[in-house]
Amino acid sequence: MFTSTQLAILIPAFIAVAVGAFFLVKMLDRLRRRDAETEAREIIRQGKQEAETLCRRSELESKERELKLREETEKEFRRIRAELHERERLLDKRQDALEEQAEQLRKQEKMVESTQRKLTERIQEANHRKEELTKLLDLQRQTLHELCGLNQEEATKRLLELLDQQLQKETGAVILKHEKMLAETCEQKSREIVLTAIQRYAAPHTAETTTSTVDIPNDEMKGRIIGREGRNIRAFEKATGVDVIIDDTPGVVIVSAFDMIRREVARLSLEKLIADGRIHPARIEEIVTATQHELERHIQKFGEEACQEVEILNLHERLVNLLGRLHFRTSYSQNVLRHCIEVAFIAGMIAEELGLNGKLARRCGLLHDIGKAADQEAEGGHPKIGGDLLKRYGERSEVIHAATCHHDDLRIENPYTVVVAAADACSASRPGARRETLERYIKRMEELETIAAKFPGVDQAYAIQAGRELRVLLSAKETTDESAAKVCHDIARAFEEQLTYPGEIKVTVLRETRHVDLAR
Repeated sequence: MFTSTQLAILIPAFIAVAVGAFFLVKMLDRLRRRDAETEAREIIRQGKQEAETLCRRSELESKERELKLREETEKEFRRIRAELHERERLLDKRQDALEEQAEQLRKQEKMVESTQRKLTERIQEANHRKEELTKLLDLQRQTLHELCGLNQEEATKRLLELLDQQLQKETGAVILKHEKMLAETCEQKSREIVLTAIQRYAAPHTAETTTSTVDIPNDEMKGRIIGREGRNIRAFEKATGVDVIIDDTPGVVIVSAFDMIRREVARLSLEKLIADGRIHPARIEEIVTATQHELERHIQKFGEEACQEVEILNLHERLVNLLGRLHFRTSYSQNVLRHCIEVAFIAGMIAEELGLNGKLARRCGLLHDIGKAADQEAEGGHPKIGGDLLKRYGERSEVIHAATCHHDDLRIENPYTVVVAAADACSASRPGARRETLERYIKRMEELETIAAKFPGVDQAYAIQAGRELRVLLSAKETTDESAAKVCHDIARAFEEQLTYPGEIKVTVLRETRHVDLAR
């Protein structure tokens, strides 16, 4: 038991301990509350930050979706606009062609109406003159009977005797007169035939260039065409054999090549690659190979359409393919296939006017320049190459001779060669057919003669056959036969180095020695 003293000490101690415990509990409670409030504020702050982060993220995602949708919409809009622009261009082109055809039909109708009207007037005038002549003859016959008192048989006999005497005296003069009249009539008739053929046939000509442009959707596509370190563009140029020009011009890429077939393959292949979007060396080779096969089918189709237009049947398949290749060949900016078709029609019209076989003449005209489709694969000029090809595929002798001799060495073995040569000259020289002025033509001829005249021993030089041949006359005192051969070779090499020309130029060097003496 505790004593009172101990109780007196313990009770205040318990009270102090209780009070201390109370204050300690209060203090701990206050600290817990403070920690709870701090934790709550921290949780609220973190919640706000997460909410702000989610809001920002959702805003960014919505903006990205909006930008992506806008880009897709703009891309679709540009594609639709490009298609509309292309359709509008095609419609304008077709409308221009229709207007041009309509204008040509109106001109031809006016010419036909004028010709019919003139023909009707001439027939009426001839009938009227015939009636007047019949009346005059009857009147003269009656007058002669009355004056001479002879019957019709005696008067006819005496008249014929007088005419026979006069004709015997004037036979030479009459023959010369008729020969002159015949020559004038033949020349006039030939001009009328040629002019009529040219007027009856007129075809439009389009000038081709040595470059093609390919539209691209944006400038970013230029980088994809070039590829990493230029590997794509090198692979494309190697596969197609063309030059691809990518400059600062917006929206286009230029394809350049002198071979129109390679340029067309490159243009179509590049359009397919741009549309496909997958541009890498393997894909480029695949697309180029497929495009080459597709273009071969188009070439065959061009040849078949040309044969159908000229109404030429039973032509060898290889010749049809070569005709199609002429669609991608130009001569002084004139499309060679259209030139061959025009020559065929003009030759057929001239042949019909002369009473020859018009169908055979059209065949000769259509195939006269067939050698131009293979002149890069064989040596020699296109007339010789064309004649060899036609002989190989079993064409008639008239067709072979027309192709071989329609330019130089013109031998009159059959009339169809002359007809084709005339039609070829009409088609090539009429206004608008070829883009070569007279000044440029004369300058080119002078360049040939000037280059040849610079060589030692050359007396004179003449450019003939429209610049396809050069005749050189050498001095016999300054040169020998061996040096003449060297001069000929040097002139040909000089032409190759200094000039640019289609086909080939034949150089002929002549050297002769003349001795003159007098007998007194």
